[in-house]
Amino acid sequence: MILRLLGRAGWRWVDGRLRAAEITRTALAKVFPDHWTFMLGEIALYSFVTLVATGVFLSFFFVPSTAETIYGGSYAPLHGASLSAAYASAVELSFDVRGGLLFRQVHHWSALIFLGAIAAHACRIFFTGAFRKPREINWLVGVTLLLTSLANGFVGYSLLDDLLSGTGLRIGYSIALSVPVVGSWAAFLLFGGEFPGDLIISRLYGLHVLLLPALIATLIAAHMAILIRQKHTHFPGPGRRDSNVVGSKMWPTYAFRSLALLSGVLAVTFGLGGLAQINPVWIWGPFKPANATTPGQPDFYMGWVEGMIRLFPAAEFRVFGYLVPSPFLPAVALPLLMVLVMYAWPWLDRLVTGDRGRHHVDARVRDRPGRTAVGAWAVAQTGLLLFAASDDLIARWLKAPVEDVVAVLRIAVLAVPPVIGAVAYVLARALRAHPESRLMTLEPRYVGEALGLSRARPPRRPAPGRLGHRPDVPAEDAPRVAEAGGRHAG
Repeated sequence: MILRLLGRAGWRWVDGRLRAAEITRTALAKVFPDHWTFMLGEIALYSFVTLVATGVFLSFFFVPSTAETIYGGSYAPLHGASLSAAYASAVELSFDVRGGLLFRQVHHWSALIFLGAIAAHACRIFFTGAFRKPREINWLVGVTLLLTSLANGFVGYSLLDDLLSGTGLRIGYSIALSVPVVGSWAAFLLFGGEFPGDLIISRLYGLHVLLLPALIATLIAAHMAILIRQKHTHFPGPGRRDSNVVGSKMWPTYAFRSLALLSGVLAVTFGLGGLAQINPVWIWGPFKPANATTPGQPDFYMGWVEGMIRLFPAAEFRVFGYLVPSPFLPAVALPLLMVLVMYAWPWLDRLVTGDRGRHHVDARVRDRPGRTAVGAWAVAQTGLLLFAASDDLIARWLKAPVEDVVAVLRIAVLAVPPVIGAVAYVLARALRAHPESRLMTLEPRYVGEALGLSRARPPRRPAPGRLGHRPDVPAEDAPRVAEAGGRHAG
């Protein structure tokens, strides 16, 4: 009883100075859309929380140094070997620290889920047009968050000083050297001398555990603050307008759903960490500059760059007397061009469509066939480049010369994505013309109409007494008009 009274008095004291009750009531009454795709961003958030928690544990045992040490841990094949302190501590984490291997693998799997969720979330934003005015700023924040997370993933992957990560780091060093004029200076400054240098691990460690996580956390906070200020978008449907949000209140419905998602993310990542082996550094062995892992591929989030490097022809040329080495175009110029297009996309989309209005209702994927075609093209291109990063494995599986595999992949990367984009464009046009249809039930004659091979027929009128489908409402949402109209909106 006394504790309860003290708690009430303390709460009133805080509320009298911060108006916490008003802020809390407003926060608990906030409405969130119900569609499952809006949870992709939360999966990324909870994966980042898992990354921070497991990273703190790992930092107690990892030694970010290239100083030589004699290994005396439990892994017998390395007994008495002279290893870098970073690699030796990674092996000891895996075999001698209680729970160390579990936390190492959970950390790695969480990084993959984190980046995968960000990429999937970005695709949802792109295909539904949620980047349109007034959300251009949040699109820029999201793209920066994606790039920062990619950088931190590569830095963390390179810390362990095993043969696989060392090979990747050497590729990164070569890419830096390929930048004309400033490349050699930048590489020398970062590595503290010629590759591999003695300072790179400690410098990457500072980036991985301090600077980049702080930047990621700041970007996440900014992303969420802008989201709260501008409110969520939502999909077209009954009662959904640019002036409201239809869905579930923060408390209790959405809060319990979000907590369930957090439990699910933790269950999946710890399940993978305990059951699915990933990055077994003791198998790769310590990094030695004279050796390289083959066949070996980076994690998927860097695979598209690796694929471009492997497929791009070796082409060197000079500009104003400066040599431009062959890695520059596939590893620097083309990725930079892709990043610039991503940053500029809200304005490019506005330039093409002429749409300058403010939008809080998302577009359906079928509503903008051109945007859908570009997105399908980009996703297909990235997927094929990721596939090309395994050309040596493909050659081994097919028992074919790797040169032939590279030749076929070059053709596929150039030819297949435009075809996929064209198919997506035709299907989107057909679905837009017949809003009562879904992709799996789309009639072939509707595709013919989109291709101009047959004349369009007027849509059938709904039978008397039946609920007709609104053009902007998915078929499965039509029976819920009365229900949605009575839900919370704000």
